[in-house]
Formats: sequence, C-alpha cells, structure tokens
Amino acid sequence: MEIIENKDQLIRYFEAGSKPSGRWGIGTEHEQFLFLRDPMIRATYDGSYGIAAIMQYMQKNDDWEPVTESGNIIALKKNGASITIEPGGQFELSGSNFKTVHETNRETRLHFDMLKNICRDFGVSSLCVGFDPRSTREQVPWMPKKRYEYMRNYMPTRGTLGLDMMTRTACIQVNLDYGNEQDMVKKMRVAQAFQPVITAIFANSPFTEGKPNGYLSYRARVWDDTDPDRCGFLPLVFEEGFGFERWVDYLLDVPMYFFYRNGEYLPSGNITFRQFMSGDHHLKPTMEDWDTHVSTVFPDVRLKRFIELRGADAGCISHIVALSALWVGLMYDEQSLDEAWNMASQWNLENLKEIRNQVPKLGLKSQSGNLNMLQISRETVRMASDGLSRRAKLLGIEDEGCYLHPVKRIVDSGITQAEQLLEKYHTIWKQDVSELIKDCPGTNDK
Repeated sequence: MEIIENKDQLIRYFEAGSKPSGRWGIGTEHEQFLFLRDPMIRATYDGSYGIAAIMQYMQKNDDWEPVTESGNIIALKKNGASITIEPGGQFELSGSNFKTVHETNRETRLHFDMLKNICRDFGVSSLCVGFDPRSTREQVPWMPKKRYEYMRNYMPTRGTLGLDMMTRTACIQVNLDYGNEQDMVKKMRVAQAFQPVITAIFANSPFTEGKPNGYLSYRARVWDDTDPDRCGFLPLVFEEGFGFERWVDYLLDVPMYFFYRNGEYLPSGNITFRQFMSGDHHLKPTMEDWDTHVSTVFPDVRLKRFIELRGADAGCISHIVALSALWVGLMYDEQSLDEAWNMASQWNLENLKEIRNQVPKLGLKSQSGNLNMLQISRETVRMASDGLSRRAKLLGIEDEGCYLHPVKRIVDSGITQAEQLLEKYHTIWKQDVSELIKDCPGTNDK
C-alpha cells in the first residue's frame, strides 16, 4: 500500500485521469427497483426469488463472475461491466466503457432483454423510476454489505432523508473523461450549471407510499436532505482558480465514513481526511484510503479519475440512452462545450441555486430571475444535438442524435415523465400506484 506523505500525491491522483480525446469513453450506470409480483413488495436478498438467487442465476447462465463478501454474493462482473446491489436491493448495471452511444444503447438493451427473462422466471417486476412509489422505509429490505451498515448508522446524524436516499431512490448516471486540468474545469462547470436542467428533463419520481408526494423529482428532494458535508450544489467549481488542488482541498475537509483494512470496515471517529493526514488516527493514510474516500462524497457532479454526472431519475431504456447522448453531445464536442459554458457563465449564481432548488417540485416550470428552465432545456437539447451531429462527421459514425428523441418530446411539450405518471394516476390507474409496477416501466421501453 502506498502511504500518503503529502497533498501532491492526492493531486496527482486526479491528474492521472487525464486522457487524450481519442481515448475518451462513455460509461453509463442505471438502477432499478425489483418488486415481487405476489405479494407486491420489494425483493429481499434471501429466498428462492430473492436477489441473491437472481445473481446466482446470472452467474450460471450468462457467464458473470461473482464478487462475494462474508460468503454473500454482492456483485457480478463481466467484460468491464458490473452489476451491484444498492442498500435497499436496487439493481444497478455499471456499463462497460464505450466509444459511442450506439454501443451504450446495445449494451443497455441486451441487459434489459436478459432482465425481462429473469423477471418472468422469478415472478419479479423491474421498475425504473426515481423513488420507490409504494414501500415505506421500514418495508425495504437491507442488503448484507458492511459498508452499508456504517452508512446506515451515520446517515441519520447528518440529514433526515439519508436512509431514504440509500433504500428508496434510483438514478441514471453518465461518466465522461477529461483531457487535462483546463478541460476538467470547463466540464465540471458546465456539468454543475446544467445539472438542474437534466434533473428537470428526467423528473420521474412523483409518488411516495402510494400517493403523489408534491414533487416531480422526489429523488432530487431526498438528496438535498441527506448530508450537507458531502452532497448537493458545488459553488466551488465556479471559483477563480478551481482545479485539481481545489477539489482535493474540498475532499480533505469532508468527514470520513470509515477505514478499510484487511477486509474489515473500521470506524473513523468522524475525522476529516485532512485530520487523518495530520496524524489524528493511529493508522497511516494510504492511497487506497483516498480512493475509498473519493467515492463517499455525493455532490451533483463528482470528480474521480473521470467526471460523474449524477442528476437524473431512473427511467426506461430509451431515457437511459438519451441521458448519455445528451451529455456526450454537450461535453465531447468542443463547440457545444464552449457554447454551453458561454451561456452558463452569464447566469447569476444565486439565480442558478434558486432554480435548482425549485426543480424537484416544479421541473421544467422552474424560473428564477432571467433563468427559464423550459427555455434553457430546449437550448440544452439543441446544443447537444448539434454537438452529436458534428461528432458523427468527425468520427465517421451514424449520428447519435437519434437517441435524443425522448428528451426532445419532453422539452417540446413541456411535460415530464412525472407529470405523465400523475395524469395516469388520476385517470386510468384510479389512484392506485400498483398499476405503475404492473406496467413495469423498466423492462418495457415506454
């Protein structure tokens, strides 16, 4: 293990993520809830139709390699992709790193084809929305991962909805690369500025415990009351002088969840990583500790050795791929990236914070100062579409803009997925959210 002697090692950690544009990839992660059909409850870990049995089935029939902890299967790996389970059993595919959105689309559809067969055989429904529409917090099973035990005990000390974040939310995430520090800074700024736009467009969590919750993206609301030390909006990315070192300083002052030594999780005493490096604990800090710590902050956008774009509610296949296409069109075309930053740099920071705070409730109807979310969302989709068109010509590939059709429909109409679900709830579903689960918007591409 490499012992940390100074801050320069931590800065070099992020510098090492820099890649030439020819090596930039696209990583897509998406989560879904698994419900038993009879009774209609969240799938548990154990049992003949539980999550462990499903993962064992996939290991046996689809050549996935298992990852275990204390004898429990907790993940699967294959061809650079992994399937993991979130604290409440949310089923997550972290896709392989691809060159084009076309490959992401193929992987996503193959995954859901496989899952559709599994759901049929196991009597399970796959639900892709941002928040569990039916279960109470107490009804959600916990998965047997030691890391989650520590987080479960820690979360209630920092916010009121951290346990809901762990067990009742599901999202889509896109991971993109940066070329150097300057490129990282511009992408982080655009990502933070436009993250509320993404949350609004992909809003898809209007129900809690069987009833409308007053939000379009309740998942986003939950994240805002999870842990102020490690979640939320990042004004620091807009500060003059932001770069790898400033990001390291931010991370150094976030309390640590735990230490990991010899396969065991150990309490950190809630010290910050800066205090850890200063000798406030008998253990010596290692780069493995740093790698773990980097993965335990959850802001709107997260810098690792790539950039994680974390702001979208879970959705069906076409919306998963649309999110990747939208971010690729904005971030991987220099002209679109510059245009997006030129637009965002004119926004008042307080107006941006305010419109971000409105989005969970109001979605595309959010407005603050001269910022109109519906107008911005239409411009965002246009910039992404233009970027994908130029990218297609540059790479000699079919235009990935074809995957933007679902979000074009949303921004053209001004009606989000959440609002469509609410309309069904009050009409054809007769105020019964179990119809949403029966409709199964996960394995179905609706």
